[in-house]
Amino acid sequence: MTTMTDNSGELEAYIADHRADLIDLTLELLAVHTTNPPGDTREIVSLLEEYLSGLPVEVERFAVDPAKPNLLVTLPGASNRTLLYNGHLDTVPFDADTWSYDPLGERVDDRIYGRGATDMKGAIAAMLFAIRAFAETDTEPPVDLAFAFVSDEEVGGEAGLPALLEADRLDADACVIGEPTCESDRHSVTVADRGSIWLTLEATGEAAHGSRPVLGENAIDRLYDAVGMLRERFGTRRLELEPTLEPIVDESIAFYEPTMGAETARELFETPTINLGVLEGGDAINSVPQSAWAEIDIRLTAGVRTPDVLSEIRECVVDCEGITVADVSWSVGTAEPIDSPLVEAVASSAEATTSERVYRRSATGGGDAKRLRNAGISTVEFALGTDTVHAVDEYTTVDALIGNATVYVRLPEVWTSAVDETNLSDPRASAWDSGNA
Repeated sequence: MTTMTDNSGELEAYIADHRADLIDLTLELLAVHTTNPPGDTREIVSLLEEYLSGLPVEVERFAVDPAKPNLLVTLPGASNRTLLYNGHLDTVPFDADTWSYDPLGERVDDRIYGRGATDMKGAIAAMLFAIRAFAETDTEPPVDLAFAFVSDEEVGGEAGLPALLEADRLDADACVIGEPTCESDRHSVTVADRGSIWLTLEATGEAAHGSRPVLGENAIDRLYDAVGMLRERFGTRRLELEPTLEPIVDESIAFYEPTMGAETARELFETPTINLGVLEGGDAINSVPQSAWAEIDIRLTAGVRTPDVLSEIRECVVDCEGITVADVSWSVGTAEPIDSPLVEAVASSAEATTSERVYRRSATGGGDAKRLRNAGISTVEFALGTDTVHAVDEYTTVDALIGNATVYVRLPEVWTSAVDETNLSDPRASAWDSGNA
């Protein structure tokens, strides 16, 4: 078996020469119905097992829900470090009548249409093809390569990645998630996510006839006033960000500026966002509502202490007559240092592949990357794709498929070199070695 350094060009040549096979694999994955709900992934996991059979990899099916299995794959490498690739097998639902192309896969020229084409069966196909490229070229990667193809991501369920983390089945030093982070004219690697506060407020009032509202207390009006106060006190407050987050915020603003303008993009990351997502109350148009409730989504840039903000919000709500906090869930945003070996490796590999700038930015929300970082695994998201995530006529492109597979085969060597350089320049950085010591 040759080393990756000796054979890196052959890996990329294999992908370019077998692009038709990669396209066919993507279409095979799209043809399997994995919408969630119900999120049944048994058929597609069987397809992956069949595709990997005969290759020099270890394959294990792991499930806490028999209908939603996960597939763990390991390709042994030359050192005891481990680089993890992660992707989810389920997709959001679709209405076939609204599509112009087959939602279960159709190629038209350079485009491959289908639910999950860009989110994220295209990236999964690229990961699988990277495994085949290593095997077919008889190339030993410089580190162990692990792959976690998971279920239940689209609904935030517990049968996928959370189950693997709970069972301590993911022992890795770093991870790249194949979530689409690029658009047709802008590429990025997502290195951070935002914290969240999901707040349920309940309002009580006093019922009265709708023709005599002055005799009652309108619970919905009280909710509007409370939300307005939250927006006034918190929605325009400039967040205190750690210095290490400032370059990530700057990159994020630059990435989003073409679609929303620089000022709007700056507000998105430098102030909290407050969205009134659900509002319910009242029984009839001619009655003053006695009760109402609202669900509010608040997002905070990584580095902001979510519990501190939540404490202030509770104090604010106390000042609102007839309003109580009925339920709350929250999370703290996470970030990967913008100059970390993983960020540099993914970004430089993507820039070498696309010959274009790759932004190091924050996501506007948060997902599995947050779970992995909180578990101590250095994590970023990266995949070339399109801005048709969850949309009618979702599609990816042939170039994106080839580009993703190329980045994924380049990454082990580039990441290994980046880790070695970090350890040489700073001996205290030994946490990058196997086991995150």
